[in-house]
Amino acid sequence: MRADARKNRDHLLAVAGTAISEQGVDVSLRDIARRADVGLATLLRHFPTREALLDALLRTSFDELTVKAGALETDDSPGDALVSWLRDCIAWTTEYRGAVVLMAAAIEDPESALHASCVTLRAAGARLLARAQAAGMARTDIDGADLFALVEALAWLGDQRSLAPRANRLFDVVASAILTSPASSDAEGKGTAATRARS
Repeated sequence: MRADARKNRDHLLAVAGTAISEQGVDVSLRDIARRADVGLATLLRHFPTREALLDALLRTSFDELTVKAGALETDDSPGDALVSWLRDCIAWTTEYRGAVVLMAAAIEDPESALHASCVTLRAAGARLLARAQAAGMARTDIDGADLFALVEALAWLGDQRSLAPRANRLFDVVASAILTSPASSDAEGKGTAATRARS
């Protein structure tokens, strides 16, 4: 891609990101073009469909969150790493209003332009969860799909203006429900063993 074409594309993405943050993923493409001071035909030349525009915009953020998950896999505290990644995921989805609806649909639709990025993001979260579980710092009755669903649910809360003030507190509630301590895991295991012994 020529340098001037790349510059124009990046400008359109920046404008689209602002517009979606303010108005949600259903913002008019014509409005995005107007804000970018270009014609609709120019916007469509770069991004022929709304999904193509959203894919280009959201995939960058997905990739950044995936890279961050990889970096967190070496964190000294697997539990803290998991919570940090969850918080960043939810903060990102609430930055782009309505993005969580697209994520929920794309993860189930292999034909979606966003499907591969969503699957990769979910797998990155699953690895962090598995690491925390192996360290006895996260409950073992959930998996990566459950974790991704919780991200979607908490992001949906942040999208609802009337519920947004509760979002941070409810994040802490959910995070504390996911996490355990090694001591409590040991105690749970001993309790289970004792129950089995009495059976």
